Amino acid sequence: MKIIVPMAGMGKRMRPHTLTVPKPLIPVAGKPIVQKIIEDLAKVCGDDIDEVAYIIGPSFGQEVEEKLISVANSVGASGKIYYQHEPLGTAHAIMCAKESLDGNVLVVFADTLFKADFTLDRSQEGIIWVQKVEDPRPFGVIKVNENNTITDFIEKPETFVSDLAIIGIYYFRDGAYLRSELQYLLDNDIREKGEYQLTNGLENMKKKGTKFVPGQVTEWLDCGNKNATVYTNARILSFMAADGEKMTGDHVQLFNSVVIQPSYIGNNVQLKNTVVGPNVSIGDGCVIESTILSDSIVQINTQLKDVVIKNAMIGSHVVYKGQAKDLSIGDYSTEG
Repeated sequence: MKIIVPMAGMGKRMRPHTLTVPKPLIPVAGKPIVQKIIEDLAKVCGDDIDEVAYIIGPSFGQEVEEKLISVANSVGASGKIYYQHEPLGTAHAIMCAKESLDGNVLVVFADTLFKADFTLDRSQEGIIWVQKVEDPRPFGVIKVNENNTITDFIEKPETFVSDLAIIGIYYFRDGAYLRSELQYLLDNDIREKGEYQLTNGLENMKKKGTKFVPGQVTEWLDCGNKNATVYTNARILSFMAADGEKMTGDHVQLFNSVVIQPSYIGNNVQLKNTVVGPNVSIGDGCVIESTILSDSIVQINTQLKDVVIKNAMIGSHVVYKGQAKDLSIGDYSTEG
């Protein structure tokens, strides 16, 4: 089994946080988004992941590449890096990793999280995971027949055809066949709304007899902007607490402080005269003093003092003093 992870997007809706780190490496509940995705898929696939192939932007840098390789290694797989030099659509992104498209393949786009309690049926020719949504217009959607087989793929429909949105996880029993169909789109310059779309390749495969069935997850969680990511952090924390996962790192020091669960506290964190939680994630090396902090994400090596903060994302190496209730502060900021 190979996992293909297209993640070359700029994450503009998550600025300022994505000015210094790619969106899939932003931590949620103590781990980068892409790491959570890979670990959840590893639970579904068992110990049979051979390779994780990442498609990234050429400017991501060596440190990011090394982190991604280590995530692959952590689930017993090798890691491979490919580059997408311009944003030309989902099919184009996947084809940047065409050397890895063979055998059983999972394609997962690294901008959403999910509760992965499904079992992967590798005997199926193709599985497309979906979730019902109120407004399907921003998504690719599917239609199914009475036998629960997919009959149509529609990319970002302007009028209602289905509320079953494709969430960005795809299984293909034959990765080489997928590669040949996507190559056909590129060779013949077949675009939709200016881009090479995976859904066009899926439609062609379906017309040639490939049977696709829908898969579903218990919960689909968005990390597209600050508010959505803060909400997703809260949900992941609740899953971790219910599963009895470790929520506190090593060498945490609490001085006259309270942590309300569910909350995640990283390694070497100091809390002084502070109330943390619920639904808070604090990264390694943070020092937080005389603060009330809830429903928020704080990344690594940040200092907060004399603040009341709720519904916030605060980057790494931030020094912030003052009073605020709703923040989105990028890395290396200093205030107060």
